Amino acid sequence: MDNLFEQTLLSISEMIKINSEQTQPEKGMPFGRGAAECLEKFLSLASSFGFQTVNYDNYAGEVVFGGGEDFGVLAHLDVVPAGNGWTKEPFGGEIDYTGKRLYGRGAMDDKGPAVILLYCLKSLKDEGFEPKKRIRLIVGCNEESGWQCIDYFKAHSTMPETGFSPDADFPVIYAEKGILQINFTFPRPVGFKEIKGGERGNMVCDLCEVTADENTGKLNALAQAYPDREISYANGKLTVKGKSAHGSTPEAGINAILPALDYIGLERGINLLFEDGFNLSHLEDETGRLTFSPNVISSDSHGVHVTCDIRFPATYSRADVLGEIEKTGVKYEVTHYQAPLYNDKDFPLIKTLSDTYCEVTGKKMKPIAIGGGTYARALKCGVAFGPEEEGEENVIHQPDEYITFEKIEKCLKIYKLALTRLTK
Repeated sequence: MDNLFEQTLLSISEMIKINSEQTQPEKGMPFGRGAAECLEKFLSLASSFGFQTVNYDNYAGEVVFGGGEDFGVLAHLDVVPAGNGWTKEPFGGEIDYTGKRLYGRGAMDDKGPAVILLYCLKSLKDEGFEPKKRIRLIVGCNEESGWQCIDYFKAHSTMPETGFSPDADFPVIYAEKGILQINFTFPRPVGFKEIKGGERGNMVCDLCEVTADENTGKLNALAQAYPDREISYANGKLTVKGKSAHGSTPEAGINAILPALDYIGLERGINLLFEDGFNLSHLEDETGRLTFSPNVISSDSHGVHVTCDIRFPATYSRADVLGEIEKTGVKYEVTHYQAPLYNDKDFPLIKTLSDTYCEVTGKKMKPIAIGGGTYARALKCGVAFGPEEEGEENVIHQPDEYITFEKIEKCLKIYKLALTRLTK
């Protein structure tokens, strides 16, 4: 087994073993203990390779290689919650040498790519490569839950103008849809005590629970209407189990909220949230169709609250989306917003990265657009670059997330060659 590959594999496994999902802040740990520990481990590893490192108060970290004009590589070490349905230990970092896979939350999103990039820098340094640009590998700890890490970094350092983020797809991303997360409030129907489900605004809800009296007729109807969900009732509680997926690809998941809304009789919520009652599905351009994913639900005395993740086409605006929503008169609050990213496909950075990917893989592919949102938006001239590829199983934000040995080896070659070409 190649030494560079083996070291990379083992280091990714060690990073996965640290649960770095956002938790309650502690002193000096704005996103919780796990995120801070993961950042410290990553920077310690970089220091052991002889790189200069900076810890920005556990919001973000930086590894520096070379001098001259800045070139940024932006990755993240935080992860979404494990969720349900795993057959592997989510934070076990299990290496399956027979199946040639490494399992765990963050394997592909985004600890695996972050560690791969660090080892690419190490390999270049060990070979005596002297970049004519200052490569700044910046790792955030809050990408999945709000980007305060990037805000803090910008307030305490200077963000490079150009670079890429290894947090999306190959061959290279020229455009990213805009993102809106909106909390909708609906009048509370009678006949139930509580409804709750979902863990993050950007994860399809895979578990929803309703505390309410048993209604055998409704339960039988739900079982008939939603055969792809696991629906049960016990101890005064309805439980619906679906399948998690990334909020930008809701079609890859099975949403557990819909049957729960059906059970409590929130018909307007079903129409607006699941039947295009907002009249948004027609928004479409070359970056794709608008996606709408109701991902978190809760209730209180004021009503039923549902947080939805909306990815809108890059040539449309926030106002285009909100204008349609406001026509319905439903109460809402925007909780998160990211403007779309749109670059010229012929931009030199995009061409270099695309050519590099195609050369290493032997494929002939053109730049693409995605619904996901990456740190590339934090750069003046930024793009997303890998690690997912067309035709692969989508494992990001899903149970049993994994990265293959082949993927690690391939990314080591692609990213190393790309960094060489972009900074020589």
